Amino acid sequence: MLSQTPTYNIKVVLNKTGIAADTLRAWERRYGLPNPQRTPGGHRLYSDYDIATIKWLMARQAEGLSISRAVDLWNEQLASGSDPLAGFAPSASASPLAVPSPASTLISLRADWIQACREFDELAAEQILNQAFSLFPVEAVCTDLLQKGLAEIGELWYENKLSVQQEHFASALAMRRLDALLSAAPAPTREGTALIGCVAEEWHAFTPLLLALLLRRRGWHVIYLGANVPNDRFAETAQTVRADLVILVAQTLVTAASLQLAAQTLAAQNVRVAYGGRIFNLHPSLREKIPAQFLGETIEASALEAERLLQSKTLKISETLRVSEAHLAAHQFFTAHRAKIELTLKQLVPPLAVSPSGLESSIQYLGDNIAAALQLGDMDYVSGEMEWLKTLMQAHNRPVSELIHFMQSYAEAVDRHINGAGEPIKRWLAEEIAKLHA
Repeated sequence: MLSQTPTYNIKVVLNKTGIAADTLRAWERRYGLPNPQRTPGGHRLYSDYDIATIKWLMARQAEGLSISRAVDLWNEQLASGSDPLAGFAPSASASPLAVPSPASTLISLRADWIQACREFDELAAEQILNQAFSLFPVEAVCTDLLQKGLAEIGELWYENKLSVQQEHFASALAMRRLDALLSAAPAPTREGTALIGCVAEEWHAFTPLLLALLLRRRGWHVIYLGANVPNDRFAETAQTVRADLVILVAQTLVTAASLQLAAQTLAAQNVRVAYGGRIFNLHPSLREKIPAQFLGETIEASALEAERLLQSKTLKISETLRVSEAHLAAHQFFTAHRAKIELTLKQLVPPLAVSPSGLESSIQYLGDNIAAALQLGDMDYVSGEMEWLKTLMQAHNRPVSELIHFMQSYAEAVDRHINGAGEPIKRWLAEEIAKLHA
């Protein structure tokens, strides 16, 4: 039996548990756990039971629970007549490495978390998240620390200031925490089912997983399908689970084209569809090409709009803009002759201009984006992707002349194989080459 006699001051408790002082005070103020006694002078005194309580809560956080959910679990066990500490064997003391940063704002905690990820320090990164979840609401930590933190890490990678390994490490940690939070979310309390997933070839799953978590915490029944879901599977699953709303997510131009096809298939079967993603913020006109409801430009707005749609049970979709005949024809011919175009391009580009793997990736990347832009009816959509590529090349000290020659060769290959039908492609390539020369 653990003694409940108040014995230890706060300094001893901090040393025995490894918890930060501001975190402990926040727990006591918001949740009443632990509940120390006070001396006549107002100083806190803690018992062995209080220390074990703190360690129990920290252990639940290490398993992925938010502090609020851990407290709920503690109270549920007490209400059922059982002692949460029964059978719990906390360690005598915490490792010094487990002590979280004393920072108490989400901005500073986010900076600490990014630094821990850059150093591949998993323990420090997890403890920073534990501290953040103990001080702030789950939704705030997920959006202001994890989502914005991953965005900053992405920018650092884009600027060649951070490796792809560091980016993947941070993404894996963030996804793992969201998975744990989603698993620990309370059972649905409201009528309405949302089916959420990434369309085919879309692998960036953080945003839809976060949206699933936000809706689940609002009481909705959410079925999360994850990344790279074949388009025909959405309709099949929606019918099986009787989904009230299917939410599709795409982040790139290529997957926006995939989302368009998925939305068309679902709309034809009278399935209510909503969507969102980075690419629709970069190119708002793309929204006019999707037969579904756009959710919003932020995760917070998207959650509110999805909730509104689930409550209303109706979905009014504006008529989408038609794609021009020239773009449809170019798409058909480009798709049919793409292999020949790319083979010719490889023959035209000097073998020493870029590495073999770099050449293959560039050809695949540009071809995928051209096909998507033609399907969506506007080659200018590819320009934004080219700006990204140009900046990336500059970050890696590659001369612009390489990109100019590559695009000139691409235009020649298109002219050889589809001639007049490739006019939208040739016109766009000529404009981009002119920009590069400017």
